[in-house]
Amino acid sequence: MYSQTQKANTRLSAKDLVTTGIFSALFFALTMVGGIFFAPNPVLTYCMPSAIALLTGPVYLLLISKVSKPGIILILGILMGVIMFGTGMYWLWSIAYVVLAVIAEFISGIGKFKNITLNILGYMIFSLNPMGSYMMLWINQKAYSDYLVGKGTEQSYMNTMLATAQDWMLPAMVVSILICALISGMFGKMLLKKQFERAGIV
Repeated sequence: MYSQTQKANTRLSAKDLVTTGIFSALFFALTMVGGIFFAPNPVLTYCMPSAIALLTGPVYLLLISKVSKPGIILILGILMGVIMFGTGMYWLWSIAYVVLAVIAEFISGIGKFKNITLNILGYMIFSLNPMGSYMMLWINQKAYSDYLVGKGTEQSYMNTMLATAQDWMLPAMVVSILICALISGMFGKMLLKKQFERAGIV
C-alpha cells in the first residue's frame, strides 16, 4: 500500500503539467529577453548564453519547488528544444536541451528534487544548452554557417560572427555560463526562502 501511494505521489498530474506549461512559457520568455540585446549583433551574440543563464534560474528553481517530481526538467528541456528548433536555431541546440535535461534530472533526482544545492547544480549543467550550437563554430564552421544561412540568417551576419570567433572564447563562454547560472541559482534560492518564510514553512 505504501509503495503504491509513493508511486502515485511521483506521477505527474494534469495540474503538474499545466504548471509546467506555465513555467516553461516564462522560461522561454526570459530566454528571449536574454537574447534580444545580444543575438541581433554577430559580435555580442557570444554573450547571449550567459545572459540567458543569468535570467532563467529563479523560474527553473521555482518550477522544481512547485512540481518536485521526476520528468519535470525533461519536459522543460523537450519543450525548449522544440521551440528552438522551430525558431530556426541550429539543431544541436535542441539536442543539447534534451541531453542536459536528462543529466539535470539525474542530479536533482539524487535529492528527490528537494535539495536546493543539487537543483542549482543541475541548473548550471542545464544552462550549458546553447553550447550545443555555439561549439560548432570550433568544430565545423561551414556546416554551421550553411545550416543557419539556409534558415534565413544573413550571410554578412555569419561572416562577422565567424571572423569574431577566437579559440579562447569557447572555454570562456562555458565558464561564464556556469558563473552566471550559479549567481542566478543563488538569487532563486533567496527568493524561494522568502516565499517559504511567508508561507510559514521555514
